[in-house]
Amino acid sequence: MAGRLLLFLFLSVTLSHAHITSGQRLKPRLQRDRRNIRPNIILILTDDQDQELGSMQAMNKTRRIMEEGGTSFSNAFVTTPMCCPSRSSMLTGKYVHNHNTYTNNENCSSMSWQRQHEPRTFGVYLNNTGYRTAFFGKYLNEYNGSYVPAGWREWLGLVKNSRFYNYTLSRNGVREKHGAQYPQDYLTDLITAESVRYFRYSKRVYPHRPVLMVLSHAAPHGPEDSAPQYSTAFPNASQHITPSYNYAPNPDKHWIMRYTGAMKPIHMEFTNVLQRKRLQTLLSVDDSVEKLYNMLVETGELENTYIIYTSDHGYHIGQFGLVKGKSMPYEFDIRVPFFIRGPNVEQGTINPHMVLNIDLAPTILDIAGLDTPPDMDGKSILTLLDTDKPVNRFQVNKKPKLWRDSFLVERGKLLHQRVEGKEVSQEENFLPKHQRVKDLCQRAEYQTPCQQTGQKWQCVEDATGKLRLFKCKSEGGGAKNFQRGVSGRQRPLSIKSQLYNQKSDACDCDLRDLRPLNLRPSMMRPFNKKPFFPKKKFKALKSYSRNRYSRSVSMTNSYPGNSSVDDWAQPIRDESEDEFSGMGGAPTDEALINSLKVTHRCSILSNATVKCDTGVYQSLQAWKDHKLHIDHEIETLQTKIKNLREVRGHLKKARPLECDCNKYLYKSKLKNKLRFRGGGLHPFRKGGARDKKAWLMKEQKRRKKMRKMIKRIRNNDTCSMPGLTCFTHDNQHWHTAPYWTLGPFCACTSANNNTYWCLRTINETHNFLFCEFATGFLEYFDLNTDPYQLINAVSSLDRTVLNQLHVQLMELRGCRGHKQCNPRTRSLDQGGRAHSSFDDYRLFERRKWPRVKKPSSSRTLGPIWDGWKG
Repeated sequence: MAGRLLLFLFLSVTLSHAHITSGQRLKPRLQRDRRNIRPNIILILTDDQDQELGSMQAMNKTRRIMEEGGTSFSNAFVTTPMCCPSRSSMLTGKYVHNHNTYTNNENCSSMSWQRQHEPRTFGVYLNNTGYRTAFFGKYLNEYNGSYVPAGWREWLGLVKNSRFYNYTLSRNGVREKHGAQYPQDYLTDLITAESVRYFRYSKRVYPHRPVLMVLSHAAPHGPEDSAPQYSTAFPNASQHITPSYNYAPNPDKHWIMRYTGAMKPIHMEFTNVLQRKRLQTLLSVDDSVEKLYNMLVETGELENTYIIYTSDHGYHIGQFGLVKGKSMPYEFDIRVPFFIRGPNVEQGTINPHMVLNIDLAPTILDIAGLDTPPDMDGKSILTLLDTDKPVNRFQVNKKPKLWRDSFLVERGKLLHQRVEGKEVSQEENFLPKHQRVKDLCQRAEYQTPCQQTGQKWQCVEDATGKLRLFKCKSEGGGAKNFQRGVSGRQRPLSIKSQLYNQKSDACDCDLRDLRPLNLRPSMMRPFNKKPFFPKKKFKALKSYSRNRYSRSVSMTNSYPGNSSVDDWAQPIRDESEDEFSGMGGAPTDEALINSLKVTHRCSILSNATVKCDTGVYQSLQAWKDHKLHIDHEIETLQTKIKNLREVRGHLKKARPLECDCNKYLYKSKLKNKLRFRGGGLHPFRKGGARDKKAWLMKEQKRRKKMRKMIKRIRNNDTCSMPGLTCFTHDNQHWHTAPYWTLGPFCACTSANNNTYWCLRTINETHNFLFCEFATGFLEYFDLNTDPYQLINAVSSLDRTVLNQLHVQLMELRGCRGHKQCNPRTRSLDQGGRAHSSFDDYRLFERRKWPRVKKPSSSRTLGPIWDGWKG
C-alpha cells in the first residue's frame, strides 16, 4: 500500500512538471523577451529632393519624427547627382565607376546590371538571412516591369520613370495599370497603404521575422502633381531664391554655365511655380511618414525599428541661371537630407560627419548583423551613432573615431584600354607621338628587320636618331633594312606597286581589268626603281580611260558590257604620244581603220575626235533624228547603269570570303586613290576599325542621333540643340492645379560634355570642391569663404597644390572597396591645429589608407596640366 502511494505521488509530480513546460512553449511569441530579435528596417526614399533650397521646411511631421526622434546628418551627399546612377549606388554600396551605371540610360536596369550587380544588392543579402523584404515605388529609370529583381519577397515596382497618375506597376511580376483617380491611383498614397498593409500582415503571420521595407516615392520629381487638398498650399514659396539664384553669366565656370546666361522673366516665373508644386507633392510624403510612425506605435515595433529618410540627389531651380535640373557638381545638387532613428540612436542631435549614398547598403547590412562585403565602397554609419556616454566620471574616454573627410563626385565614364592584359587609363593618350613610338619599339616583334613570320611593321632609326615605324614589304621576312637617309633611301612597295606586281603568294588573280589602258611596255617599270609617271598625267590617264570606256559601244547593241575589255581596248594600243593625249590632227587612213563605230552614222577616231557621215552635217532633219536617237540611247543606258549599280551594291554585301582577289579597289571617290583592303593596321590603330563591337556601338549611336533629328524635324522642334539637354514647357504640361498659363518656352539645362570628376573635402581646416571636366576645364571653390560657389578660384592655386589635388582625385577615380574609397587625414574628434598653407596641411596629415596604383599620367603631370584651363 505504501508503495502504491509513493508511485501515485511520483506520477503526479511528473505530470504537473510536464504541464508547466508545455505551457511555456505555447506562450505567444510576442510575449517573449525581444532583446535577441533583429530589428526592422524601413528606408524612405524621395526623388529629386533638395536640401539647400528649403524643401524640408515644408515637412513638419517628418522633422518632428526624424529630427526630434533621431539624428540628422548635416553633411550628407550623393556621389553622382543623377537618378539611376545614384539609386544603383544605394542598392550596391558602390561608386558609379564600379557598378558601371553612368547615366539614366546607359546600363540602367540593363542585362549587364541584372547579371552582375543586382544579385549583390542589400535586399539579396537580407533576404538570404531571413528578413521579409519588400520594395514599393520607383526602382530604376529603365526598369520595364518584366521581372522581379532578386532579393525582394514582395515587389511593387514602378515601370520606368516617376509619375503620380496614369502609370504602370509591376506587382510581383504582373503588370497593372493605374488611372488618374484620387486617392486610389495617387502613387504616394498607394505606396503608403501597400507598405502599411504588408508590415501588419508580416507581423501577424511571421511575428518572429524582421522586416525590410523600401518606400521609394516619386515626389517631388516631375510632373509635380500634388494631392487635391494641397493644391493651394505655399502661395508665396521663395525658398529657392538663394544668393546663386539667376547668378549669370558665369564666364569662369564650365561651358554650359557660360552658354546659358541669365534667365528671362518667363523662366523666373516658372521657377516660382515649380518650387510651389514641388513642396505641395512633399506634403503627401509628410503624411506618409506620419502614417508609418503611427503604425509602428500601434504594432509595438517602434523601439525595434530603424527608419532612414533620404533622397537620391538634390536639385536646382534657377541657380546660376539654370531654370531647373540636376547633374551639376555643386552643393544644391549633391547635398541631400539624411535622417535616421532607431535603437541606440541619440535623439535630437545633428551629426557633422560626412555620409554618402554609398553608405546606405553597408549600414543596412550592419543593422541586420552582417559584415560589409569587401567590394562595397561605402561604410556603415552605425559607428557614428554610438553615444559613447561614460558610465561614471572616472571612465577614460575611448579612442576618437576615424572617418572620411573626402569623397568622389563623378558624372561620366572613366575609359580604360587594355594593353598586354594591363589596364591603362585614358590619360595615356596624352603622351607625345615620339614617346609612344619609343615605347612601342621596345617590343620584340618590331625590333627584327622584317624577318618574323607574319611581321608587318618594323622599327627603324633614321639619320637624326628618331625611331620610326615602317611597313614590311612582305609578310614573313626577306625585306631589306630601311634607312631614312637624305639620299638613296628605299621605301616599302607602295599600294600601286602591289597592285601591278605579278607575283602573289596568296591568290593567282587576273588583274588585267584593273590595269590602266594603253600602257606601253616601257611604262611598266617596277615602282621601286623609278616613279611611274607624274600625278597629273596619272589622273589624266584614268580620266581618259573612263571616257574611252563610256564611249566604246558596239554598233549592234550600243552597250559596252556586251564586249570584252580586250576587244574594245585593242584598237588604241599603238597610239602615238599625241594621239594618246587626244591632241592629234586630221584623221588619216590609219586612224579610220582604228576608229570605233559608236552609232550607225558616227565613230570615235583614235585621236579622240568624233567623225560622222556627211549627211548629218548637211541635213537639219538628219541631224535632229540622229540626236534624238542618241538621247534615247543615253536614257536607256542610264537606266541600265542604275540597275547595275544596285546589283553591284548587292554583290559587295554578299561577297564570299574564299580568296580576296579584289582586295585592291577604288574606295575613295573624292581622292581617286587606290586603297589596300588587306594587311595589318598601323600599331596605333589596332583594334579600331576592325573591332566589330566598336563599330556596332558607333552605328547604334549614329542611328540614335538620326532618329532624334528626324523626330525633331517631324515635331517642328526648335528647342533641342545638338550637344545640349533642353526641355519645352507649355500650358498642357501640368494636369493638376496650380496650372501654367503663360504659354510655351524653351530652356537648356545641361550639355553632353558635362562629364566631370570632383573631389569634395570637409575637415577642420578646409572645405572645398575641386573639379576636373572632360573638356580639360578646372574649377575650385573654397566654401569657407564662398559658400554658394559663386567664384571659380582655381587661378589662386599654385601648380603644386593642383598636382596634389589631381593625384588625390585620380586615386579616388580608381578606388575599389571601402578600404580604398574612404580617405581620412585625421580624426574629426581631435583638436584642430592651425596650418599656414594647404601644402603644410597635406604633408602633416598624410592619410594612412592602402596604397592605390595610380594611372601612369599621374606620374608626369606636366603634359596634362599644360593643356588645361582654369
